[in-house]
Amino acid sequence: MTELEKMLSGEMYFPSDKTLTMMRVACRQQLDVLNRTCQSEHKTRTQLLKKLFGGTGKRLYIESTFKCDYGENIFVGESFYANFNCVILDAAPVTIGDNCMLAPQVGLYTATHPINPTQRATGVEFAKPITIGDNCWIGGMAVINPGVTLGNNVVVASGAVVTKSFGSNLVIGGNPARIIKTIDPDAS
Repeated sequence: MTELEKMLSGEMYFPSDKTLTMMRVACRQQLDVLNRTCQSEHKTRTQLLKKLFGGTGKRLYIESTFKCDYGENIFVGESFYANFNCVILDAAPVTIGDNCMLAPQVGLYTATHPINPTQRATGVEFAKPITIGDNCWIGGMAVINPGVTLGNNVVVASGAVVTKSFGSNLVIGGNPARIIKTIDPDAS
């Protein structure tokens, strides 16, 4: 298997691999163009994001600056919005549903490293996918860790560190995140 195939299958891989390095460099070049494009040039910014991401809905908007590793492993649904300084480390797929919002400085991190220091010192890493359902709002400076799945209608409080998966219709917060309350999606 290539290092790219290992990365996408969740196995240990070397991120310093020539192909992966070239992919990240190409992504950063695209991000440089995106982040230099004036916020008022909405149509151009949308076209750049649609070219960068693996899949998108028709409507999406991301404020500058935005950072990611590969771009092509990010899939967002309809009406996606990310505020300033969003970081998505997409060594594994990041799938975000419809009508989702990310507040400023949100981090979605699929990449992770071995706990064993000897193994970690070799430079290997691995990645676990992140999945976020429809109608979710991730609060400012929240972190979603590798392997997390969030259901539909989830609100993540500002500053939360989400280390495990949660179902639908919840407000979660804290470090590590826990359930704060249940949401009744039919209530007004």
